[in-house]
Amino acid sequence: MANLSVIHGVNVPVRSISLPSRLQLNSIETELNELKTFGVLPGLQPSHGSGETGFTRLAKLYTNIVEIIQSPLTHKALHHQQNVVKLIEEALDDSVGLLDACSTAKDLITTMKQQVQDLQSALRRKGRDSSIGSDILAYINFRKKFKKSIGKSLRALKRLQCNNVNGTTFHCHVVKLLNSLKQSNAVTISMFESMLSFLSMPIMKTKAGGWSLISKLLSDGRNQKGFNEVGTVDFTLYRLHGRVRKNDAKIDTHVELRRLETLCATIEGFEDGLDCLFRCFIKIRVSLLNILTP
Repeated sequence: MANLSVIHGVNVPVRSISLPSRLQLNSIETELNELKTFGVLPGLQPSHGSGETGFTRLAKLYTNIVEIIQSPLTHKALHHQQNVVKLIEEALDDSVGLLDACSTAKDLITTMKQQVQDLQSALRRKGRDSSIGSDILAYINFRKKFKKSIGKSLRALKRLQCNNVNGTTFHCHVVKLLNSLKQSNAVTISMFESMLSFLSMPIMKTKAGGWSLISKLLSDGRNQKGFNEVGTVDFTLYRLHGRVRKNDAKIDTHVELRRLETLCATIEGFEDGLDCLFRCFIKIRVSLLNILTP
């Protein structure tokens, strides 16, 4: 008779793990440990020595988990086993939260991308025309509202993160698989938080000197390291808006267009990563539901 492990009050049978599944689960754990120490912008920046981004690697990780869930070994261990139904239902609840979080993030990314592209079009079309002031101001006002939306999403992610902290350390096939899934979800939430924080780069303004200090920082390439693409666009647009209001004859949108182009490329990178992860979450959910289906 199989040994039993008690997890959250549930008796889970400890079955032997086939070599391929054990190696695959060990590989997933190794990848998870690496992803937990990813860089400043884990969702987009490639890791050292690899052209893969955090989102790309996460998608591959979830794909491997789906393969194990769908394997005959897992179905044999889980099918009609009432003592693990609770664990699977918890995983299904987590999948709903991740799908909602990913969908919300996708909506935010799409909205910002549209605003950036609209401003790009306006700057190209109007060039040195002083009427670009209204377009710049519209983007600035959008960014202020956008930051509030991101704050709301970050709070929702924090609640979702609390639901994913209680993993297990048992080594039976079923529980080890579901624990790997839970840890993957925790890493994903962390990456979502990093991405949203990146997009909500604070719009700072000095009380005494207005935007003069920021203008000096932006004019010196050595001092721009503290700004990400979002913050740099915000600062340069505030500076440009000030020149437009003063009817500055030296108005030139070349720099702003270049920085908007860089920002748009970054946003599209996030967009692609989120699309990929969203499909993975659907596959995970379908695979778990299939296990519960008689």
